[in-house]
Amino acid sequence: MERLLSAASFYSLIFLFIMFTASQLLDKINNHISEIQFTRTPKGLYEPIEYILSLGGKRIRPVLMLMGYNLYREDVVSIYDPATAIEVYHNHTLLHDDLMDRSDVRRGKPTVHKVWNDNTAVLSGDAMLILAFRYMTGCPPEHLKEVMDLFSLTTLEICEGQQLDMEFESRCDVTEDEYIEMIRLKTAVLLAGSLKIGAILAGATAEDAENLYNFGMHIGVAFQLQDDLLDVYGDPEVFGKKIGGDILCNKKTYMLIKALNRADEKQHAELNRWLNAEAFQPSEKIEAVTEIYNQLNIRNICESKMREYYTFAMESLAAVVVAEDRKKELKNLVKLLMYREM
Repeated sequence: MERLLSAASFYSLIFLFIMFTASQLLDKINNHISEIQFTRTPKGLYEPIEYILSLGGKRIRPVLMLMGYNLYREDVVSIYDPATAIEVYHNHTLLHDDLMDRSDVRRGKPTVHKVWNDNTAVLSGDAMLILAFRYMTGCPPEHLKEVMDLFSLTTLEICEGQQLDMEFESRCDVTEDEYIEMIRLKTAVLLAGSLKIGAILAGATAEDAENLYNFGMHIGVAFQLQDDLLDVYGDPEVFGKKIGGDILCNKKTYMLIKALNRADEKQHAELNRWLNAEAFQPSEKIEAVTEIYNQLNIRNICESKMREYYTFAMESLAAVVVAEDRKKELKNLVKLLMYREM
C-alpha cells in the first residue's frame, strides 16, 4: 500500500506540470465562451453580442493568455474570466471596426450593423467594452490592480493606434517608424498584454512577465507585417479574403511606405497616379502596383523586417526563466501564425 501511495504521489507531481497544447486551450476557451448566457435585458442589446461571439475565430488572444499562465501553472480554468475578457474586448473592436469601415461580412457572416443597424452596433459594442472590464475583474484580488492597470492601458493604446491608422489615410508622408508604432499600438499590444496578464495571474516574476510582454509585442508587429505581405502575395483560399484590398483602398502599409521611399522618379509618378486615381479597373490597379513592388524588391524587404521582429521575439522568449520544453507550444503556435501558406 505504501508503494502504491508513493506511486500515486509521484504521478500527481507529474500531472502538476502538464502542458496543454494550443489546440486544447482553444477547445477549452471555445467551450467556455459558448456557454455564456446573457440574462439581462433588453435582448436587443445582448443578442448582437452573442451573435458576434458565436462567429468563432482563432481566439489567439485568450489562448495566449492561457498559454502564458500554463508556463507556470496547470489550473487554467481559474483564469477563464480574464481570458474571456480579452476575447470580448477584441470582438468589441471588430464590431466597431466593421461599422467604421462599412464592412458587410465578418468571418463569412453578415456584420452586426448589417443584421441589426448602426445604432445597435455602436451600443452593443459599448456594452462589450464594459463587459470585458467586468470579466477582467474576475482575477484574484492580489493581482487585481496590476492586471486592471495593464488592461486599461492596453485598451487605450489600441484606440490610439486606431486613430493613427485613420490619420494615415490622408497623409502621403507616413514614415516607417510611424507605421511600426501604429501597428504596435493597434495590433501588438493586445497580444503582449494577453501573455503578460496570464503570467501575472500565474505568479511569474516581474522579469518573466515583461519578457513575455516583449515576446508578444514583437510577434504582434511581425504578424501585422505578414498580413501586409499576404494581402499582396497571399493565396486567397488560404488567406481568407481577396488579395489586393490594401492596394485598392490606398492603405498605408509597410509595403507601400517602403515603395514610396525607394521608388525612382518614374516609379514614384506611377505610384502616385494610381494613388490619386478615382476611376480604375481593380485588377489593373492591383497588377500595376504589385509590379512596382516586384521591381523594388519590396516582398523581400518586408520578409526581412518580419524575420527581424521574429528574432526579437525569440530572444525575449529565451529570456523567460522556465524549462525550454515548456516553451515548445508557444514556439509552435508562433511558427504556425508566422509561416501561413503564401
